[in-house]
Amino acid sequence: MATITVRYFAAAAEAAGRDQEQLTFDGAGALPTVGALRAELLGRYGDSMAKVLRSGSFLVDGKVSRDDSRPLGETVDILPPFAGG
Repeated sequence: MATITVRYFAAAAEAAGRDQEQLTFDGAGALPTVGALRAELLGRYGDSMAKVLRSGSFLVDGKVSRDDSRPLGETVDILPPFAGG
């Protein structure tokens, strides 16, 4: 079993209705993955989160990832796309 702190920013926080939460994943030994977290968030928050995740990214222990097979660390930030300049 793994407990992950998920932090939401901007549109992701709006979709989740919170800035942060702890999620627990059951599993035999293997760490949960970005794909498992994506599925969990889509199940919890539906279309509004799907829009964020479509073009946003996951920051896993400080490193950006869009790879669904990447194992999660202790903290994951959900980042919407940002306009840059």
